[in-house]
Amino acid sequence: MKVFWWLGKLLTLLFWLVVLANLLMPFVYPLHLLVNVAGSLLAGLHLLEAVFCFRSLRGRAHPWRDRLKILFFGVYHLQTIPAPTVSKASHA
Repeated sequence: MKVFWWLGKLLTLLFWLVVLANLLMPFVYPLHLLVNVAGSLLAGLHLLEAVFCFRSLRGRAHPWRDRLKILFFGVYHLQTIPAPTVSKASHA
């Protein structure tokens, strides 16, 4: 499963490089608009993921680094974060 998450991170990074290349030197007419729209949508989704996971990352050693990685990689970074261990819950 780790290979899948690392491959997802690699492909996401390549996508961001394509978006950056498109911003520096726009592609041909219909393609540059599609890349801009896709990049904007993905950035918006990753921003929502970072906002929704804001509280759950508070106990981490470097929560802001995790939030930045969520902005870049989205769910692929979220899946690599180990689940918090729950101590004995007190039931009332």
